[in-house]
Amino acid sequence: MSLIPSVFGRRGSVFDPLSLDLWDPFRDWPVSSSDEASQLAATKVDWRETPEAHVFKADVPGLKKEEVKVEVEDDNVLQISGERTREKEEKNDTWHRLERSSGKFFRRFRLPENAKMDQIKASMENGVLTVTVPKEEVKKPEVKAIEISG
Repeated sequence: MSLIPSVFGRRGSVFDPLSLDLWDPFRDWPVSSSDEASQLAATKVDWRETPEAHVFKADVPGLKKEEVKVEVEDDNVLQISGERTREKEEKNDTWHRLERSSGKFFRRFRLPENAKMDQIKASMENGVLTVTVPKEEVKKPEVKAIEISG
């Protein structure tokens, strides 16, 4: 593993001009466990396009569906947000390690014009949020042959 992250992002990552996430040159640098907000803010989301839909999968381990919000803003921006609260510290407890992150996360994605905004579905299973955005059927241009006279 390289100690210096690639200037162009992770290997295997795909540049997505529709994403509203800003490029962060320090995203892959090691973060101390005390910087909890940045750890949870970097909730990982996969976006794939199938012939029928755009499918988003977000890792939200330990969260209940009531703690996650999926919204559409401005008719074409998908927002996924939520918050993980820290466990209450009891007076008599002795903590040896505190590595699990807490705090808010917020991700936004600009959806293409062919997204059916009124048919978006979301589900959660085993700490993975899946948001499915169906696509409009793309009409193929009708080609009409013109007879050439002469």
